[in-house]
Amino acid sequence: MAASAVPDWWDDVNNSPLWQDRSFHALAGLYGAVSVVALVQLIRIECRVPEYGWTTQKVFHFLNFIVNGVRSIVFVLRRNLQLVHPEIFQHVLIDFPALTFFTTYALLVLFWAEIYYQARTMSTDGLRPAFYTINGVVYGIQIVLWLVLWWKPVRAVVILSKMFFAGTSLFAALGFLLYGGRLFLMLQRFPVESKGRRKKLNEVGYVTTICFSGFLIRCVMMCFNAFNKEADLDVMNHPILNFLYYLLVEIVPSALVLFILRKLPPKQGITQYHPIH
Repeated sequence: MAASAVPDWWDDVNNSPLWQDRSFHALAGLYGAVSVVALVQLIRIECRVPEYGWTTQKVFHFLNFIVNGVRSIVFVLRRNLQLVHPEIFQHVLIDFPALTFFTTYALLVLFWAEIYYQARTMSTDGLRPAFYTINGVVYGIQIVLWLVLWWKPVRAVVILSKMFFAGTSLFAALGFLLYGGRLFLMLQRFPVESKGRRKKLNEVGYVTTICFSGFLIRCVMMCFNAFNKEADLDVMNHPILNFLYYLLVEIVPSALVLFILRKLPPKQGITQYHPIH
């Protein structure tokens, strides 16, 4: 009797319109809060250093504002989204913010890679072209998968699309492990008597751990999502699973990273904030 009570309770909650609305509206509220925090931080940075234009730091916060804002709107309209036809538009509205999330945090990897290469007196000329190329390939492949799914909406293409997201998430996790880890080890070799250097070391360590864990969790969950209907994240009747997934892979990591990177750049002598061309 005890073994069957959990599935019954789980099914009752999953099939409850009230719990579905509560879950998705809670996600909308949390995403909205993170979006507002990112916008406030962007405004603070712009007021502090308006003369530097669109720096990497500003673009990072702007993309966080966009990603979380779009997610918030999508979850507010989640029930209506199920009625959108053709179904391909549902996939685009759900998947596109995840692509932008990838770009947002790939930008942070790029930022750290540039710092690492400059500290080692190595050329950084190839980093930005590689960043744009990788993002172009990722977006290009996903657009092709959407078009194929529109043309022939079969289960195999849906699985392929989800596994592609799992692959990009694993790639991002490894990027943080590679460049965040290298930067952390490099900073460890320097004397950390000063409070500023110790804080920078902790900052890199915390952000690397948070982002690596978040993207790795996304990778694992997308693999389950692709092959197990009980773990399907694209349906209304899995509200608890959706809430936990988006909380762990996007909301909590974004909130923690924004908190850790809340420090404003100094008004003068900035050398590490490069404009995006």
